[in-house]
Amino acid sequence: MWTIDTDTGTIILVGEIRAVPKSTPWQPDRLKEATSEAQRVMIRARPKFSPGDFFRLIFRGGKFTKLPDKTVAGDYLDPDQRARLAALETQYDRDYDRGSFLMTSFDLLARRIDFDDETTDDATDVVKKAARKADIPIQRPERFRGEDLLDDLADAPPESHIPCLEATMSAAEAGPGIIDQRGADWRKFDVPAVMANPLEIALGKCWPWADEELGEDIRGQWTGMIEQAAAADGVTLAVVPLRVLAEDQGVLDQLETRGYVIFGPDWRGS
Repeated sequence: MWTIDTDTGTIILVGEIRAVPKSTPWQPDRLKEATSEAQRVMIRARPKFSPGDFFRLIFRGGKFTKLPDKTVAGDYLDPDQRARLAALETQYDRDYDRGSFLMTSFDLLARRIDFDDETTDDATDVVKKAARKADIPIQRPERFRGEDLLDDLADAPPESHIPCLEATMSAAEAGPGIIDQRGADWRKFDVPAVMANPLEIALGKCWPWADEELGEDIRGQWTGMIEQAAAADGVTLAVVPLRVLAEDQGVLDQLETRGYVIFGPDWRGS
């Protein structure tokens, strides 16, 4: 947690990682206590999907799961990239030649190294339950429409997902041990180590974070909400994705540039 004292109160920023492994025995009591003393909390919002969005996904499913026009991975990847993918195909007995690079990346992360398997409550879950129990107002960023998200994803060219694929291949090559290591570093407040973990890098390189417009909107929403909290009375507790806070020129850097004094773990590794 980072704290920022303002003229009218205090902002507490909680850097969240998703899919905290059960092997990470973090104790959320301090977070529950901070929530109970806040006048308001801010947590992430889920995308807003309608029934029509699911029909859209069904009818356009091929654009999400396959490379276009019967092309194959070798039509987009350089020889070294294709060789790395081939090695993973052999290791996992999978054929990724026609699959979209984003779906291949999700398969490598979620099904081959199982990054989101055997997880415990994350910071958002803890704060949401504590806030509801204490009847504390919950604020969320504006929800993105499912239609906009699906259109954005369908229109993205295969080349735009190659950085995501490269990062997830690095994560898969590093092996499942990076999952426990990421959780342990987060628990020890070693923010630079978490940010340098191949799994965290991969998650940040993939859609929606890596989408120039969408990722910028997500970051902009959080920056705007925190700036509003700086003018509010009392204590505001915000659970924000760690990469949004601690990345280069992220929210913490921007707040510091604007003159705020930030107390908490080093996030730069300087």
